[in-house]
Amino acid sequence: MRREEGFSLTEMLLAICITLLVLAGTLGAFNDSLRLHEKAVEVSELDHNLRTGMQLLVEDFIGAGWGIPVGGVPVPSGEDAEPITRPGPRDGELEFASETIAAVNPGPALGPVVCGGATDIVNILYADGSIALDTHRLVEIGENGSSVTVDSRTPISGPRPVRSGDLICLSNALGSALQYVTRVSGQKILFDADDPMRLNQPGVPGSVTRLMDEEGHFPPTSARRIHLITYYLEPSPLDPGLTRLMRRINDRPATAVAEVLENLQFSYDLVDGALNPTDIKIPLAPNSPAQIRKVNLLLAGRTGRVMRETGAYVRRTLTTQVSLRSLSYIDRYR
Repeated sequence: MRREEGFSLTEMLLAICITLLVLAGTLGAFNDSLRLHEKAVEVSELDHNLRTGMQLLVEDFIGAGWGIPVGGVPVPSGEDAEPITRPGPRDGELEFASETIAAVNPGPALGPVVCGGATDIVNILYADGSIALDTHRLVEIGENGSSVTVDSRTPISGPRPVRSGDLICLSNALGSALQYVTRVSGQKILFDADDPMRLNQPGVPGSVTRLMDEEGHFPPTSARRIHLITYYLEPSPLDPGLTRLMRRINDRPATAVAEVLENLQFSYDLVDGALNPTDIKIPLAPNSPAQIRKVNLLLAGRTGRVMRETGAYVRRTLTTQVSLRSLSYIDRYR
């Protein structure tokens, strides 16, 4: 008979053990590589969101105060005035307490509570340079400033048209006033009463009627479109445990500009000619937001998932300072 040869049981067991050892090492290396890749992706996404959010904040702070009167723009005030709605994370709940909307309006602890700590909001005011409404004086101003007609040499229906929800700053030799656009008809911009922000109140101090002379006429008046930019954190609709950075223009719906964040803090350096306080959350009397010259920003976030190697989130914090160039160099003699 022909003799059949093969592997013995011992050889088979030895081969299986060697295969299992090689396979275990390969799977271990693959698992380590997978963990590193997962961490790299999560951390890269976090860093991207931090940088994007911070870049937008810095750009808007650099523009703060550009093209608006020194000290800010007066708004309706006094006993008979309705409070001005302040854009923020909760519609209709916040109000401007001051008689002026400054270039930078602090909002310490007005944002949502995240990880046991309150977050900040901020409102930034500056002129919109995309449409030169002030190139020519206004052609006509309606009774009590209820409307203005823009010179035909400055079309207001171009690529960046004037539309409902815009803010217009009217200025002349008697001062400035901020109006809310409710309608636009041709070259005419209308400021109807009962606007959402309650800026159109011609019968109270600080309103548009402050630009009228003793005879009830408006001296030569110019207009500028103004942006009121608001930043705050808001819980993510996909994961309530995470918050995202929101950017809001005037009182229009906010846009999410950065995800996976969990803290937003501002502090301010002031110039008052005496103590020049630094790193304060909100200017207190006799100081005011009009004296803010530098902003200290803190933006923090965490990865969207825990890391498998540690069972914890990776957290990052980004900080910077912004000197407000439109407020730091003021021509006091003009």
